[in-house]
Amino acid sequence: MVNVKRNTKFKIGCLTITTQHEIWDGNIQDHADQGVSIVVSANVEGRNTSLLRFNCFDFEKSYVYGPDNDELEPIIPAMLKDLGPMLQGQRESIQNNKDYANRSTFSGRLYRMDTTADGNPISWTIRTLKTMLPAMLIRAGYSEIAGRVDQKLLDSILPDLEIAARDIYISDRNTVKHNRGADVFEAGNIRFGLEMRRLPVGDGGLAIHVLTDVGGTKGKSYAEETEILAFDCFKDGPHYHYGPRNKNHRIYWDTTLVPDPVGWVLDKFKNGMLRSMVERAGYPGVAIDIDQSVIAAVLPGLEVRARQMEAGGLPEKPTPNLVSN
Repeated sequence: MVNVKRNTKFKIGCLTITTQHEIWDGNIQDHADQGVSIVVSANVEGRNTSLLRFNCFDFEKSYVYGPDNDELEPIIPAMLKDLGPMLQGQRESIQNNKDYANRSTFSGRLYRMDTTADGNPISWTIRTLKTMLPAMLIRAGYSEIAGRVDQKLLDSILPDLEIAARDIYISDRNTVKHNRGADVFEAGNIRFGLEMRRLPVGDGGLAIHVLTDVGGTKGKSYAEETEILAFDCFKDGPHYHYGPRNKNHRIYWDTTLVPDPVGWVLDKFKNGMLRSMVERAGYPGVAIDIDQSVIAAVLPGLEVRARQMEAGGLPEKPTPNLVSN
């Protein structure tokens, strides 16, 4: 299931338009992402049915015709007609899968917004609903419902829908502030914090925090230490965060291929991948100043201590996040 924090609903006749914040975890709900979805739904044959869906996320910017309409036929351009059998096979593969984030993408159902031409996805969605909602409902396979759209009522709620979507996108973003760790290793413009964590559910393991000072010079009272990467090398659900206090995109390891998350993290540090990971986390200025020779000098001691802490087992009591929302 997609992690939903809050939603706001607008009724316009037989239709309901819902905007809500969603969190997608990498390898759980496809790729790591956060943002707002806007879903048009109605009662169809006694069941609440999603008719259209607009994804206004950090990475996923797309719209979907008939997310719950498994009979929707794909549109295949004549020049691509040889793809027909493949697309039909994709269509059949999702018949029993009602989780949108795990559905296969095939022509005629999911279209990507062109962020170069379309601009902000929330603005584009509101403009599209205002001018094209009946046509999109027809394409989604709901002609009868399209004929009952009250355009005047739709126009009246769209400004409030846009306000709600923008507020949710900003206010409901999931970010986290962890403890910095008991053992801290300085490495030039960054530092590593090691911490053994136990979650309230019982899972836990070694956490490796990558920290830096932002908003000021090291040692100044106004400088703020920020966690820019977090690696939670847990036993049950090991995962890592890009920018836990920024976009906070969370990815779960495939434990079949990565049975030793701590080793995986240390290998990335040794192989010079830290700079790229920090840049993806949203800190290019920090990334460019990372000195791999300094990292290499720190890693032997870091690895010894990490393995010692890991062998010591979990704390007796839960060690929750310092701040979480």
